[in-house]
Amino acid sequence: MKSASADVDILIVDDNSPDGTGALADSLVDSRTHVLHRSEKGGLGPAYLAGFTWGYDRGYEYFVEMDADGSHQPEEISRLLEAASGHDLVLGTRWMPGGVVINWPLSRRLISQFGTRYASLALGLSFRDLTSGYRLLSRRLIADIFDSQLTTIGYGFQIEIVRIANAHERTIIEVPITFVERVAGNSKMSGKIVVEAWIKTTIWGFQRIVNRR
Repeated sequence: MKSASADVDILIVDDNSPDGTGALADSLVDSRTHVLHRSEKGGLGPAYLAGFTWGYDRGYEYFVEMDADGSHQPEEISRLLEAASGHDLVLGTRWMPGGVVINWPLSRRLISQFGTRYASLALGLSFRDLTSGYRLLSRRLIADIFDSQLTTIGYGFQIEIVRIANAHERTIIEVPITFVERVAGNSKMSGKIVVEAWIKTTIWGFQRIVNRR
């Protein structure tokens, strides 16, 4: 997005999906919809970084992350944009007043809520949905991300972005969103991804304690 008042351009990042997603995305291309094909699956973090690079090189001022499986509601983009004025990171939050989660099993709710609470405690952050994948980032936060040594590939990437924003003293705000569980396909969430996020968060937590001392 060129500015908060501009129309939204769409970039679909396809990590060489074997199910034909790339071909379907290509059929949607027009003057406002673009597709970035990557040669191999490298994980959530590298895919987002590729998308950020594409937009940064083209001069966009705001970047919105969102899933393309219907979990994130496109009509709520305006809510993130409205909150962008004066803020570098807008977190679309499920676990706050006004936030809604539809058709998620108890196990996923517990993983998400426990993950955020654990990360908040370890990193000294007060936000209520550190793992949300629906968020808006400013251009200067994207520059901070490029200058940082990113170490996560899976959903820990979302926590790491908030950590970077906080370390650079960027302004962060939360807005409620509605999250709807996908009705087709399989989630990329796995035990390996959960473990990666837990290990990285624990390391960052110890680093924070050591640095304070």
